[in-house]
Amino acid sequence: MTRFTRMDDRDRGFDLRGRLDDLEANDLKRTLAPVDRVAERGYFAPPSGGDLPVLGAEEALVFASNNYLGLTDDQRIQNAARQAAATVGTGAGASRLVTGDTLAHRDLERLLAETKGTDRALAFSSGYAANVGTIAALAPDVIFSDEYNHASIVDGCRLSGADTEVYDHCDAASLRSKLEARADRPGAEAESWLIVSDSVFSMDGTVAPLERICDVAEAFGAWVMVDEAHATGLYANGGGVVQAEGLADRVQIQLGTLSKALASQGGYVAGGDALIECLVNDARSFVFSTGLNPPAAAAASEALHVARHGTVREQLWENVSHLRDGLESMGFTVLGDSQILPVLVGDRSDALALADQLRDRNVVAPAIRPPTVPEGTSRIRVAPMATHDREDVVACLEAFQAAGQEVGIL
Repeated sequence: MTRFTRMDDRDRGFDLRGRLDDLEANDLKRTLAPVDRVAERGYFAPPSGGDLPVLGAEEALVFASNNYLGLTDDQRIQNAARQAAATVGTGAGASRLVTGDTLAHRDLERLLAETKGTDRALAFSSGYAANVGTIAALAPDVIFSDEYNHASIVDGCRLSGADTEVYDHCDAASLRSKLEARADRPGAEAESWLIVSDSVFSMDGTVAPLERICDVAEAFGAWVMVDEAHATGLYANGGGVVQAEGLADRVQIQLGTLSKALASQGGYVAGGDALIECLVNDARSFVFSTGLNPPAAAAASEALHVARHGTVREQLWENVSHLRDGLESMGFTVLGDSQILPVLVGDRSDALALADQLRDRNVVAPAIRPPTVPEGTSRIRVAPMATHDREDVVACLEAFQAAGQEVGIL
């Protein structure tokens, strides 16, 4: 068979090699970087039995992880996962609607609802599944979506079949103008409207103006859905930006992941009782998926306890402040106003070169390029962890200064 390896006049296959060559020629080809993490300090080390050809170092500081609180290496979280595996099992074994509903799931959902200030919560197998399943299940007539929303929100909008209006990033005035224009259309009064936004945007580090978004929504009778993937565990009592701004009673749907600050895997939706009951019945990514594995549910519960009651969040924000101040004092442009510190470079080749120079200095902070970010805005996405100490932060800053000078952008 030559169907997938050779193209000719009669072949209706796919020129996969050509696609890859085009990506590589335009500095857009991505590769996996196999690494083993060393516990507690936010380091990468080479896999056993081999060197580290991608990172180019025997040991390197990682400043690119979504493990913001450093809890993936915390013994309390690991012990909770082990205990669940021993008592409940390593997998749910079936959909939650069949035989896959366990005590670990229900404990997690109760804690999430308490933290988020909602009636109930529902755990999904991933944040992606939570977004696409929730938006598609609601099937609103019109969705108003921030232009920089995560791909899972974009795909959920597509699957819902709704008319989707994209408003300017973090711009409540642009959102209002979209709703005003839609309100002038015949039959608009009978439509269901949903406004969807990330709270913290993963590649820009910006925080959505949620209070102003809620003001606009209430003026037009729209619902608000907020994805707290990069905020859960980090703001207020761990509940995210919605909790920090006191908006739990104005945001109808709160959503997020368990795989970032909560150091586990999976996603969740939190909201009113009727919302959760509808998702249990209508969210295809929930109904037709095996339940979240119990060790992941238990690990997320313990991580949320640690985030709510410990001091780990304070250490993260100290590192964020020190890094931002240091990078800006060198002359770098640092975007955003959250724990995510995107260092704007612009040209994709320069961003790749800067990332390479950082790796040569044992700091892992890869380049982010189109299509993940708009053309001309390639960047290094810096994400410190609570487990980095002051020496680690200083080492990162020194690497950035030397790398920036080597590339010629400082």
